[in-house]
Amino acid sequence: MKKSFYLFFLLFGIISELHSQNEILSIWNKIPDEIATPDYKEKEVINEGKIQRTSQVTVPTLSVFLPKEIKPNQTAVLIFPGGGYAHLSMEKEGANVAQWLNTLGITAFVIKYRLPSDLIMKDKSVGPLQDAQEAIRYVRSNAAKWNIDPNKIGTIGFSAGGHLAATLATHFDDKVYESKFSISARPDFSILIYPVISMENRITHKGSQTNLLGKEPSQILIDNFSNDKKVAPQTPPTFLVHASDDSAVLPENSINYYLALKKNNISAELHIYEKGGHGFGLGVKDTSQFWSNDCKEWLKINHYIF
Repeated sequence: MKKSFYLFFLLFGIISELHSQNEILSIWNKIPDEIATPDYKEKEVINEGKIQRTSQVTVPTLSVFLPKEIKPNQTAVLIFPGGGYAHLSMEKEGANVAQWLNTLGITAFVIKYRLPSDLIMKDKSVGPLQDAQEAIRYVRSNAAKWNIDPNKIGTIGFSAGGHLAATLATHFDDKVYESKFSISARPDFSILIYPVISMENRITHKGSQTNLLGKEPSQILIDNFSNDKKVAPQTPPTFLVHASDDSAVLPENSINYYLALKKNNISAELHIYEKGGHGFGLGVKDTSQFWSNDCKEWLKINHYIF
């Protein structure tokens, strides 16, 4: 009886988690440069049937969220949750964001990417980028399936997920694996929310830097993954959000990226809110709670939504 009772609640939890998403797809057939480590298992934190956060990801996926109430506008956004490259905030910076994007008529994809680890990757500095490049190539190659315009595919990233989104925006042409898709990995636009941008010691988020590059990274590695230094004329238009009182990821990260975009004549919009701290997601307090409205207007002005 106890076993049946437990199984019921296990299945109920899975159904509750999946009801708002249409499907979960594996990004890879074969993960590049993978190291087989049988004891390395994904760890999920589940509350009320929903995955709040996860770590030790070994199988990268994209969860598809299709607009239901609003007519789709053929725009898609890939979502990169944050978590310092140590875990992924799957609910607050993943599913919740997808559901908000759906209300704008945007098809959303939550990317569960591999977190950098020497135990499962030959080069942990490019593991997340491999997943990000392949995810956008996957979506762009299957755009017709979801009624998406392949020229209206953007990204949104939070904190370390913002670093990955900015890395994709500035390193989309880097050949870090052999893809089966002969299609561009360049996002058409980027939305970066309290993002880690720089790996420079004076302004980086130390945990993200250590997890991605190691305890004592070379200056070459630091420069390569300081994305404000890698902005070029091909970098996509960007919407940036930060709080002035963010002590975890300093607002200089967004400011420097904005200045690099401006220097390269790339369309960009930066919002520095007086209060909000770090990790406010869609906005829960102080002045930072209004960023989603500003982002909506930016998407309208740039003709990504109606």
